[in-house]
Amino acid sequence: MDESFYFADELGPSKIVEIYEPSIELKAIVVVDNVACGPSIGGVRVAPDVSREECFRLARAMTLKTAAAGLPHGGGKSVIFADPRMGPDTKERLIRAFACAIDALTDYIPGPDMGTDETCMAWIQDEIGRSVGLPPEIGGIPLDEIGATGFGVTIAAEIAADYADLDLRGARFAVQGFGSVGKHAARFLADKGAVLVAATDSRGTLHDPDGIEVERLIAHKSDGGSVADFSKGQKLDRDAVLDVDCEIWIPAARPDVIRTDNVERLRAKLVVQGANIPVTPEAEAVLRDRGVLSVPDFIANAGGVICAAVEYHGGTEATALKTIEEKVRANTRRCLEMSRDSGRSPRDAALELAEMRVKAAMTYRRWS
Repeated sequence: MDESFYFADELGPSKIVEIYEPSIELKAIVVVDNVACGPSIGGVRVAPDVSREECFRLARAMTLKTAAAGLPHGGGKSVIFADPRMGPDTKERLIRAFACAIDALTDYIPGPDMGTDETCMAWIQDEIGRSVGLPPEIGGIPLDEIGATGFGVTIAAEIAADYADLDLRGARFAVQGFGSVGKHAARFLADKGAVLVAATDSRGTLHDPDGIEVERLIAHKSDGGSVADFSKGQKLDRDAVLDVDCEIWIPAARPDVIRTDNVERLRAKLVVQGANIPVTPEAEAVLRDRGVLSVPDFIANAGGVICAAVEYHGGTEATALKTIEEKVRANTRRCLEMSRDSGRSPRDAALELAEMRVKAAMTYRRWS
């Protein structure tokens, strides 16, 4: 494989597997990045424009996330090149075929991601007996239903607000990507008194400086609507969410949404990364130079994988939520304190925390 598609270093990747089954148009990539701490956990992403590089970067983010959270797991990721809006019968055939193709990859535990859900994980479990994010009827903790990742993002925002000299109550926030992560982050933040002033989905941006009724917007989305056709507020193009006046900005969609070509448009004081790799390293440096505090993805959005690990080891929903709060709260505070005390960026501090644990675990393994 052309190494320009990914970045190899002392941590990994451990395996890169390409899957192609032309009879059902299955084309996929699996990256098992590092398993020193335990079998890797990582979502199955379905999108037409995914890439090898994106898959590796997401797998590395999972390695760092599981390590920073102190979980007995490593990081992995898989991407399927397809339109997630395909018919349900086609999707079931595709996901089941994918599951069969990864049966022998026993150090990779699939979970839900963009384009997949509990039902998809149930199909994988049925085929190979190995997945997380399952429906509750077969022993799973419904992480999307309880909003595990969004809950963790809110805990990270609550801790980070003190370091950004913000009062969370009354703080205006915008959510880029009002989906399974973004909507729950909005719900939990609103419960703490923050005010949602903008939200986006694939069809546009909804903006209301007086505040958006979060529960109504969630219900509207659940009924198949878009933020772009919500009954109240100003409708703008999708990228206009960058220009909204707010204190907290939460990217909760695709990678690299904040880049050097658009970072100057951002007006927030605090960025809490709900998505994986949503800010390029160069843009993150610009934010730091401007005095904008940015909580790294693998610290802020670890709630989903923490929930998945609790489920995998037989825990309950109550245990998952308690563990998410404890770990995200402690990790966010430790990361930001290290950053403040050392003068390094929050990401550099967080990387030290995560890589230190992975490298220590690697010393106990026969690594080849």
